[in-house]
Amino acid sequence: MAKKRVGKFPKAFRQMAVDRLKQCENIVELATELGIHRRLLYRWRDQLDPAESEDSPPPANARESTLRKEVSQLKRLLADKTVEIDFFKGALRKVEARRQRSGNSGGKASMRRSGT
Repeated sequence: MAKKRVGKFPKAFRQMAVDRLKQCENIVELATELGIHRRLLYRWRDQLDPAESEDSPPPANARESTLRKEVSQLKRLLADKTVEIDFFKGALRKVEARRQRSGNSGGKASMRRSGT
């Protein structure tokens, strides 16, 4: 009786799975169909096609590499600021709704002087 290899798939199978992954829209369905975990598909993609796993081809020179890193950092910062703005817009809407319900205009409250 032949011994079943545990955790090993033939290279041809892995390559076929990666090729299908590139054209697939639903990775979960593909993983289910192949009988493997979806993380394994990503791992195979990174091992067999490292250039494909990145968004763009490798940079031609050091300056291009630096600029790509800077663009990536700026995109992350922009995403963070967008999340912050959405949070503050929601908070502002809640404050405005409370003011409308309570009838307060939000102006300064008048105060009496003490001690005179």
